[in-house]
Amino acid sequence: MNDKFIPKLRLKGDISATQLNTMEKPGSMRLDNIGTSNEIPKFKQVFTDLVQNVNHTMKAPDQIMEDAMLGNGADIHDVMIAINKASLSVQVSTQMTSKVVQAYEKVMSIQL
Repeated sequence: MNDKFIPKLRLKGDISATQLNTMEKPGSMRLDNIGTSNEIPKFKQVFTDLVQNVNHTMKAPDQIMEDAMLGNGADIHDVMIAINKASLSVQVSTQMTSKVVQAYEKVMSIQL
């Protein structure tokens, strides 16, 4: 029974560099190595962008309905699609908000 597959691991070569890279300084604390980068958006910026996108999606059905009423190329199908997109984006943002709050509560309940 020597036909088992044994993977060859090259941990240092397989792990890519992250902001929490602890492999460069042996014995260093993970939180000491947190860096900032322009490529990685901040948490606040991510949620600000998400709120702006939801706001834009919520305003879209009104504009499309106005275009349909004025005969500017939109029809009732476009209005219904925009309304469903707005509804879905509200549901997703509500779920995300509740998950963030739950994660925050779990972190705050950790005893040091």
